[in-house]
Amino acid sequence: MSEAVPELVERTEMTRRLNAALSFDARTTAVITVDCHRGHLDPEIATMPVAPEAAASVVGNTARLLDAARAAGMSVIHVILVNRLVDGECEAMQNPFWRSVEEAREMLTPDRPSTISGHNLEGSPQTELMPQLGPAPGDVVLRTKRRLSIYRETELDRVLTERAIETVVLVGINTNTCVLCAAFESLNRDLQTIVVRDCVHSMYGDDLHFFGLQNVARCLGWVLTADEVVEKSSVRR
Repeated sequence: MSEAVPELVERTEMTRRLNAALSFDARTTAVITVDCHRGHLDPEIATMPVAPEAAASVVGNTARLLDAARAAGMSVIHVILVNRLVDGECEAMQNPFWRSVEEAREMLTPDRPSTISGHNLEGSPQTELMPQLGPAPGDVVLRTKRRLSIYRETELDRVLTERAIETVVLVGINTNTCVLCAAFESLNRDLQTIVVRDCVHSMYGDDLHFFGLQNVARCLGWVLTADEVVEKSSVRR
């Protein structure tokens, strides 16, 4: 017997009020791109692809946001997954769930082919940042992300501390995994955490993209559009 799908809990008024009250200082704010690499966002070579129309939307909106963020004096940090080879095998295969998916000949992407064992291998073009997003002079690029976390085994904590960052603006892939993990971990660091609704998406499906945004807005931080972030960054408080 299948489990009944629960109805969505209505919290629109809560999120509206929180978003309206939100303020931040561009000088202590960092926009962090999460896995905005060709392995997700370039339909020609992606090994774990987001739907092409969603990928194009994320890249276009993110490029516009980053231009405005740089102009406003925000830090821009790109965190990119790179899988090393361990004994001739992709290190992601050390994870029991990911290995089981491959051994069962299943895919994490429900609507298009993908590979875990061949995803973002070190030295591959899939690990390149989407060229529309930079890096621009002054951007920071961290290329030691190994799992879902943007903090584990990277220099992100150090960079945020050195720049006295108080607010993080999260964009990228996937809404329900790496971006959601980043939101949890940023909240745990007492950082003001914003996820940009039209600059994130998920290869796992629209339902989990929606779930990820709901989880952030109701539990972890703020969900804004790119235009709303730009508008708030242009106001000095």
